Amino acid sequence: MEEDEDEVLGLLDKVLEDEDLFDNEMDFDCPFTPMELRTFKGDMEKGLEMKKLVLSGFLASEEIYINQLEALLLPMKPLKATATTSKPVLTMEQIDIIFFMIQDIFEIHKEFYDALFPNIQQWDEKVTVGHLFQKLASQLGVYKAFVNNYKVAVETADKCSQANSQFQKISENLKVKGPKESKDCTATATMEALLYKPIDRVTRSTLVLHDLLKHTPKDHPDFPLLQDALRISQNFLSSINEEIDPRRTAVTTPKGEARQLVKDGFLVEVSEGTRKLRHVFLFTDLLLCAKMKKTAVGKHQQYECKWYIPLADLSFQTLDDSDSLPHVQTLPEHEIEEMKIKISSIKSEIQKEKKAQKGQSRNVDRLRKKMNEQESCLLLHSPTIPFRIHNKHGKSFLFLLSSDYERSEWRESIQKLQKKDLLACVLSSVELQVLTGSCFKLRTVHNIPVTSNKDDEESPGLYGFLHVIIHKAMGLKESANMYCTLEVDSFGYFVSKAKTRVFRDTTEPQWNEEFEIELEGSQCLRILCYEKCYDKSKINKDDNEIVDKIMGKGQVQLDPQTVQSKNWHLDVIEMNGIKVEFSMKFTSRDLSLKRTPSKKQSGVFGVKISVVTKRERSKVPYIVRQCIEEVEKRGIDEVGIYRISGVATDIQALKAAFDANTKDILMMLSDMDINAIAGTLKLYFRELPEPLLTDRLYPAFMEGIALSDPAAKENCMMHLLRSLPDPNLITFLSLLEHLKRVAEKEPVNKMSLHNLATVFGPTLLRPSESESSKAHITLASDIWSHDVMAQVQVLLYYLQHPPISFAELKKNTLYFSTDV
Repeated sequence: MEEDEDEVLGLLDKVLEDEDLFDNEMDFDCPFTPMELRTFKGDMEKGLEMKKLVLSGFLASEEIYINQLEALLLPMKPLKATATTSKPVLTMEQIDIIFFMIQDIFEIHKEFYDALFPNIQQWDEKVTVGHLFQKLASQLGVYKAFVNNYKVAVETADKCSQANSQFQKISENLKVKGPKESKDCTATATMEALLYKPIDRVTRSTLVLHDLLKHTPKDHPDFPLLQDALRISQNFLSSINEEIDPRRTAVTTPKGEARQLVKDGFLVEVSEGTRKLRHVFLFTDLLLCAKMKKTAVGKHQQYECKWYIPLADLSFQTLDDSDSLPHVQTLPEHEIEEMKIKISSIKSEIQKEKKAQKGQSRNVDRLRKKMNEQESCLLLHSPTIPFRIHNKHGKSFLFLLSSDYERSEWRESIQKLQKKDLLACVLSSVELQVLTGSCFKLRTVHNIPVTSNKDDEESPGLYGFLHVIIHKAMGLKESANMYCTLEVDSFGYFVSKAKTRVFRDTTEPQWNEEFEIELEGSQCLRILCYEKCYDKSKINKDDNEIVDKIMGKGQVQLDPQTVQSKNWHLDVIEMNGIKVEFSMKFTSRDLSLKRTPSKKQSGVFGVKISVVTKRERSKVPYIVRQCIEEVEKRGIDEVGIYRISGVATDIQALKAAFDANTKDILMMLSDMDINAIAGTLKLYFRELPEPLLTDRLYPAFMEGIALSDPAAKENCMMHLLRSLPDPNLITFLSLLEHLKRVAEKEPVNKMSLHNLATVFGPTLLRPSESESSKAHITLASDIWSHDVMAQVQVLLYYLQHPPISFAELKKNTLYFSTDV
């Protein structure tokens, strides 16, 4: 008997160690050969049907799901075997509760997978799959029983883990097979995480049906079958919607009052001069600030309450009502920019690892961890807009936010609750402990908004340039001094990118202003309407405090299919009774890299720099000299000069004036907004037929900046400057000295040498179209991050270099061959 028991216990240990057990009677074949996978994008461009793409993606996710279910089932047989011995790990009752319905769900999905697979392998337009989805939908009832048992299953597994160390070891180290093409790759998961997978799967079951219907013609035999499957799935989901979500939306106080969670999210709190990431929970009667406790692996995560304020005692502080803003640790702007570049570079590495034929998930996991660290640091250090909370009977608290939109949302949510008759609540230590303990289940925001927390299926966002025209606002009841700001998300947080002029004393402001906004993985555009405050007594000392009143705010998702059209897309956002009419269109970064020479050689934009300087009989083009002079005259103290977008219509007007050599160009420059002049200079360099530092020398610049030896790098980088045509070199040296003068005012204008290198580097130096096509970069994010770090570093090298003289460069002896 004891020998049998030892054999069974040995089998349990085998579950933890032996990956060969995962091959038991499961055999998946990938619907694509490795060659087909490598040409997947090419097939799509040739017109591979979207329906097959949707089905192939769903089939791959089904394989992952079946592997997860199999990993759950693997220890069940050995555990059942020990249950009848004198040394049971679990009782039969506990096993039946924990693994309830898993076998049935596994068999349903395995049968579905096996039936769907050959249809995709032998795909043509006549293939029908609707009957398979219809059958799968009709079997969803099995999930009803699973959902009803889910809570008790998780609780039982947790109690058994605490009571039995062997079961704890098993439940914390379940091995999940990877996809067929990476057969040797396994991942480790906890039993609690795997038990949630069926819950997650059934809630997402309707998504693929929506996608399939979208790409199935109405006259196709599949269409009515898929419609029926969708109807069954939606009815099933609505019938169990309340039970399926393990979170609750309310917690009952000891006095029997229902305390609802209204809003929660991650905010940066300033505590003793240090930035701390907090999870803030707004309940119907109080605001609670918590931090996540550090817990051992496999243990439930818990929150620790840092403080709470009853809403009856809460007020908002402005700087006028409080002491000056406490000193807060801030990172220099160039370090923030460096983080962004590192994040983009790591994203590119992750994509390369995934595309590698034998991509090791260990490498991807390591890179994801590295990216998470960088993104978390960026989210912690980038917010600057203060949001002050005051307790009438106690101290004040300060949060920093990146977006005025977000600050307005929190303020409005709190004020809306304060309109009700609220009594100040005082929680006992036990009540506070119970409330804080409930936060983990109540929370609606589970992760900080970083890329590494997103599913691979989620959109990476748009990379390129969004052109937005703010036309007009309607619906104002009273005259106001009104302007709009535009925000887009970037690297997990929102950033203000552009601002219209103030339209004074009107109920129908008509701006018709166009902006070009650079997008870095953006998915959303926000528009905020403000009433300008001209009361000097209300304008306070804090640069980041926004005292103008928000009259309305709204946002629109940047759907690639909608905005990636050559035509303008007209839209309206309704906000607080105000309608803002705007148009937008998007240019991807790879298209924006293309330089189109001007057909009209009499102008300056799109014309070779040597042609312009020869015609003008000048060493530096007139447009460059005049823009530099105007920026140094009245824009050198402007916050964000060269980074803040100018109004596109103003820039186009200046472009037309310079092209036509208008006599009153100096008058136009003196009257024009300084950001439009800075934008015109950037546009001039961007529209040169080839970059200022030339296509021919681009590979050599990339090699030179990568050299490790300082002397070799100096020799190479100076030699490359000498190799430039004289008009390019003299213009470059002129721009260098200008940018150095701008950076000298960094304490005022917030533009460091690194910031300026980030703005101008990719404009002055970029690969030719032939070089880009050789690199065969496929992802927009790769296009952005592929060489941008090196381009920035090249310009930064010259900006940080002691003054470089044209005459000295030309008379110095060359130390190596002039062949580049």
